[in-house]
Amino acid sequence: MDTFRMPLSRRSLFALPLLAALPAAAQTETFPTKAIRIIVPFAPGGSGDITARLVGKYIEEKTGQPFIVENKPGANGIVGAMSVKVAPPDGYTLMLATTSTNAANVHMYKNPGYDPEKDFAVVGIIGSSGTFLVVAADSPYKTLAELLADAKARPGKLNFGYFNASSQVPAEVLGKRAGVEWQGVGYKAIGNAWNDLYGGAINFMFVDLTAGRGQVVDKKARALAISLPSRSPLYPDIPVLAESFPGFVTSGFLAIAVPKATPLPIQQRLNTLINEAITAPENNKRLTEEFALTAKPLTLEQCAQQDRDERAKWADYVKIAKIEPQ
Repeated sequence: MDTFRMPLSRRSLFALPLLAALPAAAQTETFPTKAIRIIVPFAPGGSGDITARLVGKYIEEKTGQPFIVENKPGANGIVGAMSVKVAPPDGYTLMLATTSTNAANVHMYKNPGYDPEKDFAVVGIIGSSGTFLVVAADSPYKTLAELLADAKARPGKLNFGYFNASSQVPAEVLGKRAGVEWQGVGYKAIGNAWNDLYGGAINFMFVDLTAGRGQVVDKKARALAISLPSRSPLYPDIPVLAESFPGFVTSGFLAIAVPKATPLPIQQRLNTLINEAITAPENNKRLTEEFALTAKPLTLEQCAQQDRDERAKWADYVKIAKIEPQ
């Protein structure tokens, strides 16, 4: 049977694109309408876990929707990143993007299983920071010079702990710059590394300023140096590595990313929420003064550019460290 079709007027044809756009616009205005889940690709207690919960708490209070932090550690962040790569691109599954997941892994692994440029879009940057070089509080090393002197006197006998790229690469770079040999011991979780540092199983480790602050301030660990370009106002008595090795700076970032196919309006909404979270007075004070992060709002375009810049920077770090891709 023939079906009668009413011809479309020119006005109706003109309105079709607007009607098609309405669902996306309406979705953006109401987003989120259910719980948001963020995958932190490392164990609890690290800087990513700490800052993800800080940002998540703000977003939860702002939107009235639950914000769930799910830790998925493993393979230097690859396990967590892969789970987000295959998640629905609807804005409800986020990834805590780090120096490891987005900058270092592509240079440290022959095939990490994902491409941070093609598979993810960074929708907000929580902040950038450097690392402490720490030893246990009862360690015989009081200065960087003492640590290096012992390493030179006993080639290959000292060891360091690492649990991500930000803790592994600086130690390898330092060894090359100082002309010393030491061994790396890998850990799945930062807590295990702390325990072995206190117990004497490892001699030192690098840990970012956010995750290491509590141990340093509480004098459970002694910071011998910081990897920032200049001394931090929060730690004016701790020398920077560049004072002993000019140009030695290793810094990284913490960000939030979504699957690349996530609609742009949703990305923009998340960008707004994250920027509001990191600039809220109490949060910003904690991020900058307590965690020593450089936290400032960025547009989606600026986030993408910093993401690319970090990858280029860490390509150089890994090259200096002479780490062969696995």
